[in-house]
Amino acid sequence: MRAARLIKMVLLLQARPAMTAAELARELEVSERTITRDAQALSEAGVPVYAERGRAGGYRLVDGYRTGLTGLARGEAEALFLSGVPGALREMGLADAASVARLKVSAALMPSLRDAPTAAAQRFHLDAPAWFQEPAAPPLLPVIADAVWDDRRLTARYLRGETEVVRELEPYGLVLKAGVWYLCARVAEADAFRTYRTYRIDRFTAAEPLAERFGRDEEFDLPGFWAGQAERFARSILRAEIVVRLSPAGLRRLPYAVEPVASRDALAGAGEPDARGWVTVTLGVESEEVAHGQLTALGPEAEVVSPESLRRRFAEDAARLAALYRP
Repeated sequence: MRAARLIKMVLLLQARPAMTAAELARELEVSERTITRDAQALSEAGVPVYAERGRAGGYRLVDGYRTGLTGLARGEAEALFLSGVPGALREMGLADAASVARLKVSAALMPSLRDAPTAAAQRFHLDAPAWFQEPAAPPLLPVIADAVWDDRRLTARYLRGETEVVRELEPYGLVLKAGVWYLCARVAEADAFRTYRTYRIDRFTAAEPLAERFGRDEEFDLPGFWAGQAERFARSILRAEIVVRLSPAGLRRLPYAVEPVASRDALAGAGEPDARGWVTVTLGVESEEVAHGQLTALGPEAEVVSPESLRRRFAEDAARLAALYRP
């Protein structure tokens, strides 16, 4: 474990002019004190790493030093070929470039690792689209993807409801979620707060890259932004609340029946179990209609307490089921 960390520390310092102890600690997921000890161990092993004090200081390698530890192990080579998503690359128009890159890496591998691409492909396949949906790439995706990779501003037309809107965008990143492509972008010079927005690419009716490039905010975190957007969207549709009693089995099955954010909030605020182990929770739902469909999946492991209108619907369901299964 420590040997792998020391190798990674050397490679990090080789790739960057200098790194502070705090930066290295974040990258390697250890304490700054551990970084100090690791730097000492590397120095004693003959790796020319040294520390510079002061505000602009940090750990560095002696100029020109290159480690010989850049050869790929089998697990690393296989992981490299797992990193591509063939369907997504094809839809963005990057299949040829990715194929050439894989061939170049394959040619550079040691003979004993040449089968890594085949081994990875035989053991892992990512199928991104959701079930019961026919995958279809938006026709404008390659044009938008080119603008994203090139940090190039984009004039776009897209449908907002029934209205077509024109915007000049700074396209920051692409997200593929359950077979649907999204663009994360900022409206160029029109938004005083420079906020990032999300657009469904299949709603674009036209897109044209401009000659002008934009200055990318290097602190923009695409995975973090998307996670925040997804949670805010999930919370925004939970416009109503219901009160439900859940059996121990119902508690275990709740996360599979409702929105994850709704389940987390409900379970976090749950009361104490009664003598039979049943727990009362307040559950955020999109509507009574949606809640009816979701909680039906829990069957007799859930009892609606309120609202009364939803409780009556389940009572009617129970009566109809009893009639169907009566001997």
